[in-house]
Amino acid sequence: MLNISVHNDLDAAKHLWLRHWPQTCLFDLWSVRDCFQSQFNQPPYFLVATQGGIFRGMLALSWIDETMSFGHFPGEVSHGQTWLEQNKILASTPSVFRALLDHVPAAAGIRYLNSAPYLTGESGAEIDETGYLFFPKDYDYSFQTYMQCFSGRSRKKIGRELDCLTAGGVTYRHDCDADVAHMFRMNLESFKEHSYFADPRFLTAFEHLAAWLRDNGLLRVTTVLIRGEIAAVDIGAVWNDTYTVLAGGARPDFPGVAKLINFHHLEWSCHRRFRVVDFLCGEFNWKNRFHLTPRHLYKIVKPEIYQPAEIDRKVACAA
Repeated sequence: MLNISVHNDLDAAKHLWLRHWPQTCLFDLWSVRDCFQSQFNQPPYFLVATQGGIFRGMLALSWIDETMSFGHFPGEVSHGQTWLEQNKILASTPSVFRALLDHVPAAAGIRYLNSAPYLTGESGAEIDETGYLFFPKDYDYSFQTYMQCFSGRSRKKIGRELDCLTAGGVTYRHDCDADVAHMFRMNLESFKEHSYFADPRFLTAFEHLAAWLRDNGLLRVTTVLIRGEIAAVDIGAVWNDTYTVLAGGARPDFPGVAKLINFHHLEWSCHRRFRVVDFLCGEFNWKNRFHLTPRHLYKIVKPEIYQPAEIDRKVACAA
């Protein structure tokens, strides 16, 4: 018989995560999630499925007061939207998958779910947003080969645009800690109240994330200087042969600098022979044109699809 237990203690949640969660991408790391948990402090609500004492699945949720619903742990929200990607529902079978969802006792919006065998058919999942990836191996780790994907006309247009931008001299610098603050400032100036960093909780969480990445040798800060002035800064992380570009800021008085820094990321990733570069969700009017590979992420919304089940909420310290 399948048993579903509830774990709403943060220490218990950490134990379960470290014991069972697949470590396949940057966002799977507990320390990354904890940077946001420590600032948003949303109550965890982990549902664990066991059968005969054997682990069968887990749904890691948080209760989000702003939306009055459950979201994927740690429930970091800004403007009603979460940010962390490649979320998961762990389930050994479709019936376990459904049982976990049926035991969510209130409204839920579980976003940015990775594609999985059970996110089909009657799961209720729908496409949420599209992420964009770059695979250097597809181009024999050659940036020049990648550039051949553009038509001759496009290459000439790109060349003219970038030549105009860099005519006064362009340099790059990397891993300057002070430039992280410039990134936040430029992002806020560009997007104002629509920036995730407009929420002090998110800003502090991201500062903690950048510090943790730096302390663990994972942080990559890329700065473009044009005529000696900071024109753009991107923050990324390198983990598990994957380069993830997390956030950036650019000055609007240097048109085309976002294109310049993105080409720099692609060229560097070819040089480093990374397995993949993850540019995250949001097309932003450039990722399709850069011939990146789209990847759908999914969401499950409840109660529009699911009705709560009658459950015995067993609060435990571990599965």
